[in-house]
Amino acid sequence: MYYKGVDKMTNKLYEKIKEFMKENGKSILIFLSLYLVLSFPLPYYVYAGGGTIDISKRIDIKSSNKKDYKMYFAYVKELKGNTATYLLSKVFKDWELEKEEDVKLNNDETVEEVSIRDHLSLKSANQTAILLAYQKAGKKVKIKATHPYVFYLEKKESDGVRIGDEIVKVEDMEYKDIDTLKSVIEEKEVGDRIKLVVKRNDSKKDVYATIKNYQGRKVAGISIVNIYDYETNPKIELKFKQSESGPSGGLMLTLAIYNNLVDKDITKGKKIVGTGTIEEDGSVGSIGGVKYKLNGAVRQKADVFLVPAGENYEEALKEAKRKDYSIKIEAVSTFDEALKKLKKI
Repeated sequence: MYYKGVDKMTNKLYEKIKEFMKENGKSILIFLSLYLVLSFPLPYYVYAGGGTIDISKRIDIKSSNKKDYKMYFAYVKELKGNTATYLLSKVFKDWELEKEEDVKLNNDETVEEVSIRDHLSLKSANQTAILLAYQKAGKKVKIKATHPYVFYLEKKESDGVRIGDEIVKVEDMEYKDIDTLKSVIEEKEVGDRIKLVVKRNDSKKDVYATIKNYQGRKVAGISIVNIYDYETNPKIELKFKQSESGPSGGLMLTLAIYNNLVDKDITKGKKIVGTGTIEEDGSVGSIGGVKYKLNGAVRQKADVFLVPAGENYEEALKEAKRKDYSIKIEAVSTFDEALKKLKKI
């Protein structure tokens, strides 16, 4: 069936579009060309100004000790390099360029593999924070299951293991812990290959790793990080976004979880921003981008900025002096020391 009215409307619309393109074609072409040029990818990462994240929005604990506290992660904005961000880094002195190849630990790695490792770092840091905070607060925490993931790979093989693989079996033996892999390696010679069953993209896959000589030791050229499933009382759930990764929020997450488990508010109503990794023994590790994170803390109008002792602390002091900040900066080496510093506020 033919509709004459619809055909007329189509012709009118076509004529209007044609007229619009005739009048604005050059402007549209210039705009598209400019967009393509500015968005052209370059082999860089750009580290821009820092920001903060409200930790209470990332924690859900079924506890009677919940408090209205103000604790924040400090983070650095990481932008993928393109013509626009490259040019802006020349305008803004606080923006820093870093070559893409320097961001990777291995030149064989893809950006996706680096991202997988960063997310594994976040998961590992989060679970260390849960374990330590519950132990320090005297609450129940028990490991229900262990998931061993490939964290680093020395060299890719066509049918080999990949970053992010979860190891299930080694030479047809159930993987229990790192000793399972070590025992198999010891039975092999340099150049031999070992078979592993891994879980990748929700399916199991047979892969291989070649035995290598490293400083007189036989190794498989992979490193593994364990991600745990915990049984806790009270129950806890962490709600991080897909865009968030890395281990540098470990200290602050541990403090925030602990604050939810104990009776007294360790912040005493103050706004606390901080950074630093956390280990199972409670030690605090250094991180990158301190000056950006300090800038973010100041923009948040924080009362205290917690920072790893040593070079990180010295960098923060130097930045605070340069910009005449009045924020209180505290250097911490351990979780216990961070608690003591907060109690003295």
